[in-house]
Amino acid sequence: QVQLVESGGGLVQGGGSLRLFCAASRAASGRTFSSYVMGWFRQAPGKEREFVATISWNGDRTYYADSVKGRFTISRDNAKNTVSLQMSSLKPEDTAVYYCAAGRFYAITVTSPDEFGSWGQGTQVTVSS
Repeated sequence: QVQLVESGGGLVQGGGSLRLFCAASRAASGRTFSSYVMGWFRQAPGKEREFVATISWNGDRTYYADSVKGRFTISRDNAKNTVSLQMSSLKPEDTAVYYCAAGRFYAITVTSPDEFGSWGQGTQVTVSS
């Protein structure tokens, strides 16, 4: 398990941009941040948590949900133990609590929340129309 803390959420007008950040602390097992696939998920009121994006351990591979492809960009800085999500052209339907997650596997096409073992507390993103 690794501890994750998100920040950067807020209220933005439709068409605007927002950048989310996730800071990771060293896992109790001693595993380094760079050994985890990192992902972003979101959950809107009354809906299930859904996949947004993942990034490989060294940042050379990324994977996005169709709904955000071309608008969102995931990146990571292993030296700072951080992962970010740059969100552009935001739409009201992007409104949700956004969660950072860490997983101990290789594939970045894993989209089920159940596969990720560590989660942050979430940060609210609200997009007005």
